[in-house]
Amino acid sequence: MVKWGVLGTANIARGCTIPGMRLSENCELYAIAGRSIKKAESFRKEFDFKKAYGSYEELLADSDVQAVYIPLPNDLHYKWVKEALNAGKHVLCEKPLTLNEKDAKELFEIAKKNGVILMEAYAYLHSPYIESLKEVVKSGMIGDIDYIETAFLTQGYSDDIRIRRENGGGAMYDLGCYCTTMILTLIDSEPEDIKAQAEFNEDNVDIHASCMIRFKNKARAAFNVGMVLGIDKNARFDNLYVHGRKGYIRSKVEYNKQGEAAYKIYTDEGVSIKRLDIPQNYSLEIEQMNRCIENGEKPHVSSKFSVKNAKLMDMILKEIGY
Repeated sequence: MVKWGVLGTANIARGCTIPGMRLSENCELYAIAGRSIKKAESFRKEFDFKKAYGSYEELLADSDVQAVYIPLPNDLHYKWVKEALNAGKHVLCEKPLTLNEKDAKELFEIAKKNGVILMEAYAYLHSPYIESLKEVVKSGMIGDIDYIETAFLTQGYSDDIRIRRENGGGAMYDLGCYCTTMILTLIDSEPEDIKAQAEFNEDNVDIHASCMIRFKNKARAAFNVGMVLGIDKNARFDNLYVHGRKGYIRSKVEYNKQGEAAYKIYTDEGVSIKRLDIPQNYSLEIEQMNRCIENGEKPHVSSKFSVKNAKLMDMILKEIGY
């Protein structure tokens, strides 16, 4: 059992990651910290944590805490990941790990120096859906990839931390990183050229962005992200198209999908359907992190991958003028 501390009481912790922790056999919900003891106590009672702290510093000072999950706003990731690493804790931090490549590199260097594990939290990358896509591509069934197109759009936001510039909000940081990591997972090459543009709201935050990427191996990719689908709280659009030299994949499976899912593969031999039963991705993420801590397994989302994605995000954000 790995004793976990959760640094913050964000909605993603309550609705996704903590439930995933509870499903994980090798995870102990040990401590929760909030900006106030009242909020932390409410989480402790709701999820049966052993301890509650009214400050993040108190949790990091607890020598029994082995690993820390950080679901704080984007602009706070760098500070508190650094504090946790220097306190000797293993760290799982919500995406994006940092707001730029430079800070990401620094944090991984600190983790290495202190002999602890740092992994960026992309729960969907632990899904059997992603493994299935990678297996199809690796098998040569659709040939070498020459083009990928993906999209992730959600409902409009008004008063939400994810749309505040001072917190590192906006469509690219909140949603674009899903698309970039999907593309980098399937195309094994370095980005060579970027073209991107965005629509900014009155607060100078990107709410809709489109990007085209050309890679050194001549593959191309394009994606669209946005927070523009109206007021329906359940509205979202997910799409993936992977074109190879011998066939292609079409998928409407949502990022972080749980439960039954399927996607189609088109080749000269016809159409085949891959059907999947997807567990709760956040539990898969926690279990993998625990295996890294206990058994020396390598992080599924590696430091090299996170830094590569941070570099690509920097290129896109510069291009759109964020």
